Amino acid sequence: GPRPAAVGPQDRRREPGQVRRDIQRERGAAAGLGPVPTTTIGSFPQTPEIRRARAEHRAGRLSEEGYRDRLREEIARVIRLQEELGLDVLVHGEAERNDMVQYFAEHFEGFSATEHGWVQSYGSRCTRPSILWGDVSRKGEGVRGEAFTVPWITWAQSLTERPVKGMLTGPVTILAWSFVREDQPLAVTADQVALALRDEVRDLEDAGIGIVQVDEPALRELLPLRREDHAAYLEWAVQAFRLATSGVRAETQIHTHLCYSEFGEVLAAIDALDADVTSVEAARSRMELLAPLAESGFDRGIGPGVWDIHSPRVPAEEEIRDLLQAAARVVPADRLWANPDCGLKTRGYPETEAALRHLVAAAAAVRREAAARPEEAVPVA
Repeated sequence: GPRPAAVGPQDRRREPGQVRRDIQRERGAAAGLGPVPTTTIGSFPQTPEIRRARAEHRAGRLSEEGYRDRLREEIARVIRLQEELGLDVLVHGEAERNDMVQYFAEHFEGFSATEHGWVQSYGSRCTRPSILWGDVSRKGEGVRGEAFTVPWITWAQSLTERPVKGMLTGPVTILAWSFVREDQPLAVTADQVALALRDEVRDLEDAGIGIVQVDEPALRELLPLRREDHAAYLEWAVQAFRLATSGVRAETQIHTHLCYSEFGEVLAAIDALDADVTSVEAARSRMELLAPLAESGFDRGIGPGVWDIHSPRVPAEEEIRDLLQAAARVVPADRLWANPDCGLKTRGYPETEAALRHLVAAAAAVRREAAARPEEAVPVA
């Protein structure tokens, strides 16, 4: 389509990070956010009831309105739970999403989803990669198509005074977990996906959502095997992310989330994404990523995952506190976030609630320590 051809360098740039940080800190303070805010990565457990409602809707036994009512009830329950747990930045829980890529493919032109195209994801978990065969844009009326995440996120935000994050999957991950057309460079396809996401990010901002998270869990996964191909890949991957996220005002806080712990080769790319807050898998690697990241000059918000959600184990409060304290020795408290290392979709509610209670208590303890020792707010070299 014509839109990628019209993209210029200014479409991939935001105001300087320090300018954004000052404005966002004021906005956060007005919303009650202080140092070491707590949040989750996006999804909450997908219950058997939600999966059943989706199957009934797909089979025609549950009307569109009936299905939407069930989803709205589930989102309201998840918001109430997060308020009761004491989390600072809330999520809507993604009850309406079958999968973090397939859901977007179903709302984009140029994609086909399959009925039975299951492939193994990890362990016994499977997913249905979509087929990206044509030019990508949002479905619906008008040149830009229609927003599809906005109704769910704004419904969640209407139920609480606390900030709710908009939640999107990034262009690199959408390509990584789909079967992608090969008749044009991946960089061109990534930009098309990025422009569709850019429209959604701006619509979320226009709807009053002040924090938008664009997840790129597959950024490291797509890294080519040949070292000489790394730079070219990272260049288009970073540029696509920036195209998706640079259309908003300075006060809108862009978050991203990255999976896997082998980050050494992509540290410069993580910095180049220029997200205001980056959450990363860090529990299994005991925060080892943070020192090299700080040494590389990274100076924006960071949320090192403090428990491994791929296991049903509930980490104790002391364990989470130890990890956050280790992080706080490298990252100042006003740039440190407390969160799990990935989404909670595959977990059960009892373990999720217990672990989140420990997370909130541990973050409060680290916050108190930071307030008692303000002179140590400067990270050690």
